[in-house]
Amino acid sequence: MKRVMIGIVLILTIVASGLLWQALQTSELPSGIASGNGRIEAVQVDISTKIAGRVASVLVKEGDLLQPGDVVAEIDTAQLRAQRLRAEANIASAESQVAAAEAAIAQTKAKLVLAQQELTRTQALLKKGHASKEAFDTKVSEVAVAKADVSAAQAMLVSQQRNVDAVQADLQGVQTQIDDATLVSPSIGRVLYRLAEPGEVLGSGGKVVTLLDLSDVYMETFLPSSQAHRVAIGAEARVKMDILDVAIPATVSFVSPESQFTPKEVETASEREKLMFRVKVRVPEALVLAYIDRVKTGIRGVAYIRLAAMPGEESSPWPEFLQKLPPKLEPALKSTDPGNISQQ
Repeated sequence: MKRVMIGIVLILTIVASGLLWQALQTSELPSGIASGNGRIEAVQVDISTKIAGRVASVLVKEGDLLQPGDVVAEIDTAQLRAQRLRAEANIASAESQVAAAEAAIAQTKAKLVLAQQELTRTQALLKKGHASKEAFDTKVSEVAVAKADVSAAQAMLVSQQRNVDAVQADLQGVQTQIDDATLVSPSIGRVLYRLAEPGEVLGSGGKVVTLLDLSDVYMETFLPSSQAHRVAIGAEARVKMDILDVAIPATVSFVSPESQFTPKEVETASEREKLMFRVKVRVPEALVLAYIDRVKTGIRGVAYIRLAAMPGEESSPWPEFLQKLPPKLEPALKSTDPGNISQQ
């Protein structure tokens, strides 16, 4: 019983020390620095199948780190490949129809030339009285018919060419479905959940993997209107997590245009501050990549935001406890090449 009491006292002492430390840190803040509690978050992306089908393979497992374009899973495409073969055969047939239409145009044009020559000869004979008016009218009619045949053959050629376009579009549509059967990662991230297994049949939109997008790591906090109106997009910020002794640099990426009631899980400096403005601070992607193997979400901490200086005031400097930055910060921010960053 004594050991249990000692353990409880130790836990209470640690919690009280943490709260006291946080209160002391907050009290040391200059007037131009705002702070708010929050936790590290990242966007969750559901990688889903666009087409219905049977899952052929899932190539990742929970916890895997993926790069943009990495193959996540594949849907069986046997039926689609058969449709592609049929579409290719239709294209070949349509192209042969185009060749036939072109030959028909050549034939009708030859008939037109012959009809025009016969009309010329009949006209000459008519002037000399060696041909009848009826024979001349017949040749005129034959020329008109030959011209109509040429126009019809040309129209048929256009129709057959459009038919080729249609069957090529069918092939492209089938190929697009085959391409969509290979699911890839849209960004750098870590697999959070594996939701489907090989052999399962999924409908369109069926989820296969949930990915934690590590290209956008941020913390949300809430500030009262007295401070929120002085927060600008792009303002400098620091994130101090409970488990680290360094401050993580960040920038303000979002300030809510309207107030809201403070969520229950968010601690505020004063219970009187019921209406708050949501503010999001984003950690630089280069820094995230430098520590990609250690990035975790859900870790609680405090976001410190530099407020815009009031008229006649200077920007407040960061307190000493926020000046210790991650050791990889400078080389990470100097390089935009993820390959170089990962080697540091």
